[in-house]
Amino acid sequence: MEGQMIAPNLKFVKDVIASGGESLKKCFQCATCSVMCSISPDKKPFPRKEMIWAQWGLKERLIKNPDIWLCHECNDCTAYCPRGAKPSNVFAALRSLSIQHYAFPRFMGKAMSDAKYLPFLFALPVIIFLAVLRAIGNLKIPPGEIVFSKFIPIKYVDTIFMPVAGFVLLSFAVGLSRFWRDIKPAPKGNFPKAFFSALIEILTHGRFKKCGVNKIRYYAHLGIFYGFAGLFLATNLVLVYLYVLGVKTPLPISNPVKILANLSALLLFVGITLVVYNRLTNKDASRGTYFDWNLILAIYAVTISGILTEVARLVNIANAAYPLYFIHLVFVFYLIAYLPYSKLAHLLYRTTAMVYEKYSQTM
Repeated sequence: MEGQMIAPNLKFVKDVIASGGESLKKCFQCATCSVMCSISPDKKPFPRKEMIWAQWGLKERLIKNPDIWLCHECNDCTAYCPRGAKPSNVFAALRSLSIQHYAFPRFMGKAMSDAKYLPFLFALPVIIFLAVLRAIGNLKIPPGEIVFSKFIPIKYVDTIFMPVAGFVLLSFAVGLSRFWRDIKPAPKGNFPKAFFSALIEILTHGRFKKCGVNKIRYYAHLGIFYGFAGLFLATNLVLVYLYVLGVKTPLPISNPVKILANLSALLLFVGITLVVYNRLTNKDASRGTYFDWNLILAIYAVTISGILTEVARLVNIANAAYPLYFIHLVFVFYLIAYLPYSKLAHLLYRTTAMVYEKYSQTM
């Protein structure tokens, strides 16, 4: 049997610790975590092997390891760890480092993980929207009825967000293709079957249901997922109203699309609030790193600014409605444009890992 040379990457160990895995060194490899995890597979179970690799600094094995994405951070492993090693926190740190590794362009992954870049990330959308307002001569509050398209015409908003969406898709395409290449799929199985099987699990949040000590995460993530899905659908339906049906905005509050948008915003708010509640009250849950709270606060900002913007319009306070709308657009830009580099990127990386898992098992 041939031996294998192990070359520990001590910098990577420090990076894991700095990214939230500070309890890593407490692990003495008893495997309680793998036994207690309800979603760990029978073959190649996690998280014990990843804890060993992380202690040894085996960056190349961990960064491209799909199992770090199959973990749903239930915290069952953390709750039962006799040493308080908190494997779920280590996995969260590994996912953050994986996003940085596959980020395109690479520097954006670092920027979203370091607070010192936050002013620059917000400055970009502020400058863009201010430049548009100045170009069209709308730096003042428009008189008369509150109609946001009088302030920033929708064609300009679309002109800004369409390239942003294209950039996001390109970034994900590059990052996910690199990830898929690195995990080296097994001999070809039934890819469509694997994809749709993973999709059903994602839509139902089936694996979250298996979490033992942290059931609240199922409802929290369900609210966030379907809140975003509802807002995405409502946004596209508004585009149909505008460009296909020729219906002008704002839509009445009784319109089905408006109802869908408002209910989705409420669902998103409840979901992210449950996440915060769980982090602050569950002794086994991670309190979170900057990378975590960056996304949490961004979701809050988008949701609350959107709700306040609508309220200000409905009660006819123009001096509040238009500035709030500007702020809302800035936060929406921040959430969407930097999505491939934020914690929200886990939606597609985890999906890819789940498809890989099923694809490898369907021959």
